[in-house]
Amino acid sequence: MKTGIMLFLVSSLFIPANAQVTYPYPLHNITLHIEKQEVKMAYMDVSANTPNGNSVILFHGKNFNGYYWKDVIKALVEKGYRVIVPDQVGWGRSDKPNIHYSFHMLADNNRKLLDSLQIKSVIVIGHSMGGMLATRFTLMYPAMVEKLVLEDPIGLEDYKTFIPYRPLDSLFANEMKATYASYKKYQQGYFPEWKPEYEQYVIAQAEPLYKSHFEKTAWANALTYQMIYEQPVVYEFKDISAPTLLIIGQEDRTVVGKNMLTEEQKKVRGQYPELGNKINGEIQGSKLVELEGVGHIPHVQEFEKFKEALFGFL
Repeated sequence: MKTGIMLFLVSSLFIPANAQVTYPYPLHNITLHIEKQEVKMAYMDVSANTPNGNSVILFHGKNFNGYYWKDVIKALVEKGYRVIVPDQVGWGRSDKPNIHYSFHMLADNNRKLLDSLQIKSVIVIGHSMGGMLATRFTLMYPAMVEKLVLEDPIGLEDYKTFIPYRPLDSLFANEMKATYASYKKYQQGYFPEWKPEYEQYVIAQAEPLYKSHFEKTAWANALTYQMIYEQPVVYEFKDISAPTLLIIGQEDRTVVGKNMLTEEQKKVRGQYPELGNKINGEIQGSKLVELEGVGHIPHVQEFEKFKEALFGFL
């Protein structure tokens, strides 16, 4: 696919096919050694002018990267927090190696990042797939986690118990068919109502489409879908000991692999109002904030409500 020629008509504006977002703060890199490979992991490290002595790490979802945390970063920094925002290995501006992806490996990557920054304890905030990663990180390194915030996490169900299995080659072939339009259609399902200002997050996800190495991205996307499918965390929420906040949009119906469900199955799976209450009952002492009329990404759709819930907890 050639860059610079294809145009998309979006909200009465033409967006070049090779458009990129500008990250809100400078990106740094840490070099990790994974499966005999040197792998670059990109991250933002943003300090407050008047620090309060606390650090936060933000874990993004599968169809996102650190860019979509920009408003959350600003709000946290204004309150005095140091904020670490990685693009996980396999996403965003980080390398996308051909490796065995696991939540354990990703958690270890982030532990190494925090160690390199001499951060010994941290508040962990995870959205969507980042919620699964945040859960695994908290279980692996409980002494490092001061508090845990799960924002509409996926993994509240064990997808492999009701989503049909798809071989990796099939997942890869599907990822290779991705287009800007398919990315946008999927993201539109995250919101009860689509708004023009959400387009930037589609652009951020679509950046690799117009790179010569898109095949690497497609393969990493397939591998990480398999990771989510094969590595549930739902059976371990009961083992979390950190003070935990659940922020759940009541219109969220996200299911990984939802397109493979029947219409009847869709009515009973991904029911976040029920799932949020269930998981809240399993995490000892957790707090649940239910946001009416909100879909899968509260910190984008209803930032003020998200911020109120977050700082009320912190």
